[in-house]
Amino acid sequence: MNANGSRFQSFGQTEINWDKLDKAKFYGVGAGLFTGVTVALYPVSVVKTRMQVAVKDSAEKNAFSVVKGLLKNDGIPGLYRGFGTVITGAIPARIIFLTALETTKVGAFKMVEPLKFSEPVQAAIANGLAGMTASLFSQAVFVPIDVISQKLMVQGYSGHTRYNGGLDVARKLIKSDGIRGLYKGFGLSVMTYSPSSAVWWASYGASQRIIWRFVGQNSAPEEFAPSHAKIISVQAAGGIIAGATASCITTPLDTIKTRLQVMGHEKGKTARQIVESLIAEEGWKGFYRGLGPRFFSMSAWGTSMILTYEYLKRLCAKDEQT
Repeated sequence: MNANGSRFQSFGQTEINWDKLDKAKFYGVGAGLFTGVTVALYPVSVVKTRMQVAVKDSAEKNAFSVVKGLLKNDGIPGLYRGFGTVITGAIPARIIFLTALETTKVGAFKMVEPLKFSEPVQAAIANGLAGMTASLFSQAVFVPIDVISQKLMVQGYSGHTRYNGGLDVARKLIKSDGIRGLYKGFGLSVMTYSPSSAVWWASYGASQRIIWRFVGQNSAPEEFAPSHAKIISVQAAGGIIAGATASCITTPLDTIKTRLQVMGHEKGKTARQIVESLIAEEGWKGFYRGLGPRFFSMSAWGTSMILTYEYLKRLCAKDEQT
């Protein structure tokens, strides 16, 4: 079976391969679309981060109190702390991620086809490998942006240093620790985001195919292509399932990583010390600080991003000449 043609015949109308895309249009239009999604969902990341670094006796014990405190002190701009830094770095990071994702996915499908697994298993393996690889490549850009934006998100909160924007954060980090200061928690970021990306994309790829089977699409004749509404519904459901799965598995690592990146410089803590501190303060449940916002964040981000991404691919598909 041709991996670039009808790799999964029953899903031929629901997937657009990398070689069928107008790359210039894909990157240009994609930058605008993903910026819009980021604007809409960014406050969730701010709330999650503040909950993860909160001290034991903090008044902001839940998402509602965090939002209330931010609005009281800074108004709506408080929900967008660090946004400028994130949006500046997000474009190159996302270009790297999507390029690595799609090119790796093509090769991964070719690799697993001879193994004769079921379609959901093939999709899970290929998508998982692609998601992990894409995350690894994009971390070089993403980690410094993550470090800077998180410090801006929590500045002035529970004694955290105040800064005059992202460049001020970068300057002070480099002055105190050199370039490696921008890569604080790099190992944990790789350990967090790469498995998270692998789990997310594996869950998304497999769940889509299971859902299509459930609704009987794989047994339908090829001329009865699913409607756009059905495609969007299945993709949204896949995104929610993927977000729920990935958030539950990776929240402990994300909590450690966030506290290391935000608190490590001020208090000189190592990852091991942060783990010991969390256990001493709250027991193992401390590792799941911010699980609610992270669960919502990954599900909302994932679903919104995947629907935007799939729409973008349809929008940028090359016209087939018959």
